[in-house]
Amino acid sequence: MFQMADEAEEEGRDVVRLEVGEPDFDTPEHVTEAAFEAARDGATHYTSNAGLPELREAISDTLADEYGVDHAADEVLVTTGGMEALHLAVLASVERGEELLIPSPGWSNYWTHARLADATPVEVPMEAPAFQLDADRVIEAMGPDTGAVMLCTPSNPTGQVFDEREVRAVVEAAADHDVYVVADEVYGRLTYDRDPRGVASYTGGPDHVLTVGSCSKSYAMTGWRVGWLAADEAMIAETTKVREATTACAPSVAQHAAIEALTGPQEPFDEMVDEFEERRDYVADRIDDADGVTAPTPEGAFYAFVTPETDEASLPLAERLCTEEGVVLAPGDGFGEAGEGRLRLSFANSMDRLEEGLDRLESGL
Repeated sequence: MFQMADEAEEEGRDVVRLEVGEPDFDTPEHVTEAAFEAARDGATHYTSNAGLPELREAISDTLADEYGVDHAADEVLVTTGGMEALHLAVLASVERGEELLIPSPGWSNYWTHARLADATPVEVPMEAPAFQLDADRVIEAMGPDTGAVMLCTPSNPTGQVFDEREVRAVVEAAADHDVYVVADEVYGRLTYDRDPRGVASYTGGPDHVLTVGSCSKSYAMTGWRVGWLAADEAMIAETTKVREATTACAPSVAQHAAIEALTGPQEPFDEMVDEFEERRDYVADRIDDADGVTAPTPEGAFYAFVTPETDEASLPLAERLCTEEGVVLAPGDGFGEAGEGRLRLSFANSMDRLEEGLDRLESGL
């Protein structure tokens, strides 16, 4: 699908790419300057496997101040992007042969992480069209073979922020079943209609919650590859042993950049969130006014999960829109069976390109 879009661009066609899950903003200057300064000062060597102490402390403070999640610095592991944090979290929480429950639609890599741990990914479909978290469905799916539940809020691909009562019910039931919760919160700062809150804040004893975060989405730092895993001290000690034998440590210069992102001026990041919210409003209004397509209003992240009023399957529909209209969206079936017939639209693009892309989407539908 995306190779088709790449080939169209190489042929010189004007293609509006609304499938990309990456901020279109550059990393703010004060962050890059911090990296340059660190490199010039010789911070180009290995760090400890767990990450720079200053960064672990900054992440601990950010979790507490912004998300209500309390973890001391020694309960934080700095990782090579959120991707490694997710991989380590699943390895640590799901034994061979156990199940990872995935409320769906969900990010396709969750299935991969489960299989890399020799575990079984189990899709738990949420109710269309909003796909809000339904605690009863998740709890009903828990059994003796369940190792962990994956929760991603704000959600990729739906843009929904899960209801507090539903999250709390899942967290408490997981504790009762001796099941871990892996909380993917890489989009946490991109929450528009309420204050961000971490899944681990919904329980008085968060030892069974593993929190994954990243600088990539919220701080426009995808290429710097800095993320984190926060959990109880014993869990962090064990996962640190695994990464010592894989990536050793996150890039040293990037860690200094992340310290500045978390502790330095926040105005550039606040402005980015405001811009995403403005785009969210525009996309929601356009879809509400359009014929042949619906989508629940995104509450976070930068995705709208679009339901076209057509019988076409997701992939053929996405291919047709790319070929005939020159607009690219991600096929919904890539996010689980619950996403079949739908498309993920990313509004991590300029207003001009969003307007053009939505014009083409309406034309194609």
